[in-house]
Amino acid sequence: MSNNLDVIRSLYKAFAGGDIPAVLAVFSPDMHWTEAEGGPYGGVFIGPDAILENVFMKLGEEWDGFAAVPGEFVADGSTVVVLGQYSGSYKATGKSFKAPFAHVWKFKDGKVVSFHQYTDTVVHQRPLQA
Repeated sequence: MSNNLDVIRSLYKAFAGGDIPAVLAVFSPDMHWTEAEGGPYGGVFIGPDAILENVFMKLGEEWDGFAAVPGEFVADGSTVVVLGQYSGSYKATGKSFKAPFAHVWKFKDGKVVSFHQYTDTVVHQRPLQA
């Protein structure tokens, strides 16, 4: 059985490879996904379908080369924190960005039950502006 850190490491690899079904498979049915307020998709989305529709599909449709590249993983009990960097180019404007992130993942009964994003939303919003 994989530990929480292994699950999160594999989640980032699956996301980078475009394997969104593998990412969604580790989420609990009532998964709480929090995008930073002030960011392009700011808000709380509950359940894998809402996350797919309101975050992952928008990233795929609106961005070229969007990436969330982890740099450091910190695990403590049921929590895994990932520090890394976002990058991508917004299709509508052609503008790109790079911004640091911190992701906080929480587990219960072997499933991911919550995600909380921390990032510089001002930097993330810049490419959206014409």
